[in-house]
Amino acid sequence: MPLLAISELTVSFEGLRALDGVSFSVEEGQIFSVVGPNGAGKTTVFNCINRICRQDSGDIRLDGQELSGKKPHEVPRLGIARTFQNIELFEGMTVLDNILSGCHNRIRTNLLGTLLFTPKVRRMEAAARRAAEEVIELLELEVVRRSPVAALPYGIQKRVELGRALAVKPKLLLLDEPAAGLNTEETEELAFWVQEIRSGHGITLFLVEHDMEFVMDLSDRICVLDHGRVIAEGRPEEIKGDSRVMDAYLGGNHHAT
Repeated sequence: MPLLAISELTVSFEGLRALDGVSFSVEEGQIFSVVGPNGAGKTTVFNCINRICRQDSGDIRLDGQELSGKKPHEVPRLGIARTFQNIELFEGMTVLDNILSGCHNRIRTNLLGTLLFTPKVRRMEAAARRAAEEVIELLELEVVRRSPVAALPYGIQKRVELGRALAVKPKLLLLDEPAAGLNTEETEELAFWVQEIRSGHGITLFLVEHDMEFVMDLSDRICVLDHGRVIAEGRPEEIKGDSRVMDAYLGGNHHAT
């Protein structure tokens, strides 16, 4: 059974078909990427998985469990975490506090317990802090752990957002345009972290990305969307030579002499 299975996913916005019968699956332990031109429907797929967007039809299953009836705040508890194309951090908070916010789904208490700061709450808070510190060490953020996020360079902010997602302890990590806005050195560092997260922590990664070199170097399998439809799926070497993919990106100009 695949970790994530998407079947005949269809989404429309005011009559515009954003996704049209999209189907693919992601196996546990893979780095799986969805690529395509602007407006192809890539981020809509993520929004459906996170339940930010509701599909018109089709199924989304994680470990065989249907996600369609879930609410957005329930998704992290199922083992799904996400970063965003535009960084969504708490800019006035420190790196540590931002990463701690990713641990909230594991802190189960009530208002009274929180107000009294009971031993159970103290234990959960201590466990969350240990988990956050482990992420900070993993991503080599110790030097900036007490720094406000707003004061940090863009590339470091991207790493902090990745850390917050890792603090959820996901089995499936969704990365939405992770290389966007990064320079060559930062992109190479990101590729290292992606590989380390998969190999060292057993997390399955699902990327939406425009940087084709980044995708080709990292991915086990790639799905290509165009106008809301799957036009190709396969290993990087198969996608690279697919004429339908070239047409989608270059509009057929690659045929010209």
